[in-house]
Amino acid sequence: MSPYDYEKIFDFLLKKGKQDFGASFVIQEADKPIITKLVAYFLKDEFMCLQHKISLQKGILLSGPIGCGKTTLMHLMKYFNNQQQSIYLVKSCRDVSFEFIKEGYDVVHRYTRQSYYRNGTNEIPKHYCFDDLGTENNLKYYGNECNIMAEILLSRYDQFVAKKLITHLTTNLSASEIESSYGNRIRSRMRELFNLIAFSSNCNDKRS
Repeated sequence: MSPYDYEKIFDFLLKKGKQDFGASFVIQEADKPIITKLVAYFLKDEFMCLQHKISLQKGILLSGPIGCGKTTLMHLMKYFNNQQQSIYLVKSCRDVSFEFIKEGYDVVHRYTRQSYYRNGTNEIPKHYCFDDLGTENNLKYYGNECNIMAEILLSRYDQFVAKKLITHLTTNLSASEIESSYGNRIRSRMRELFNLIAFSSNCNDKRS
């Protein structure tokens, strides 16, 4: 059985959500199955992950329509991340693309080979959640066009194979849209990189 009381965890998240995002933050009953899966993963609750067929060796791909709360939930997961084991960071894909315009291909290395923090003799991985995949554009640096998120994901896949580096994503793109925008190499590797957790396509827009 799980060692955690998920109803108490929902209460904790509600408190933190109101603290971080304002008094209007609520946890809807329909979202609890999604939240349960996310919390189980970040708490490394092996019992619940087994029940929901979630691999702790992969990252999370959280998909769903615009406004369903993907970004908010992934920000809240920082409260369950063990900072002694990994550093958890949420980064907008649009912000990454703007960095590429200014700095070029060094940005790829920043989010791949430099995704480790040295604490004495320990090497602590940086587990990035790249938020809103699909909102960035193909950009040019000194005339060379680059699909920057595709390059980062391919490079992080190499680090995943070599060092088990974890990556998370949020997106409102479908699988076919991801393949169209990023190619079948990315879509193929995503099956190895991520556990898919998806909101219903008719999920209400919580911003309205």
